[in-house]
Amino acid sequence: MREDATPDHWVDEPAVREWSEPEEQALRLWISLARCYVTFSRAVACKVAEYDLTAPQFGILEALYHLGPLSLGELAEKLLVTGGNVTYVMDRLEAQDLVARERSGDDRRVVRAHLTTKGRATMEGVFPLHVAFVRSLVGGLNPGDQDTLRDLLKKLGKGIATGPNRGGDC
Repeated sequence: MREDATPDHWVDEPAVREWSEPEEQALRLWISLARCYVTFSRAVACKVAEYDLTAPQFGILEALYHLGPLSLGELAEKLLVTGGNVTYVMDRLEAQDLVARERSGDDRRVVRAHLTTKGRATMEGVFPLHVAFVRSLVGGLNPGDQDTLRDLLKKLGKGIATGPNRGGDC
């Protein structure tokens, strides 16, 4: 057994909280946002699995369904994932005949994604169910609270994106 893995090397006392009340408030907000996101994401992923799709697959299908053909780079940007992730998910969707890829005639480096007839039919069948499910998830908030929360989250996100400690690429 490693020496630091023995009871006489353990430190069981919690750290002393040496941060200010505004810092505590910010930490609590971050924890609440993280927990809500994970809870919401898991619920949506479980529901989407009922349609024999993963959440990333559903995200690509939904983007193409509502926005039309997009380049793989545009999909990655809209879904906040890497290009490699989009390629992997597109491979799976293409194998199911839900999407097709086409190399751009103008710029051979650009690959555009399209819904197939089967992909459109799939989304026409499942998207109304998805809308109803998401509505049920947010049902604990009245419409005004939903608008206020959306506005506040957008404000927070934009502030982070443009601020001195902006998020993004690490």
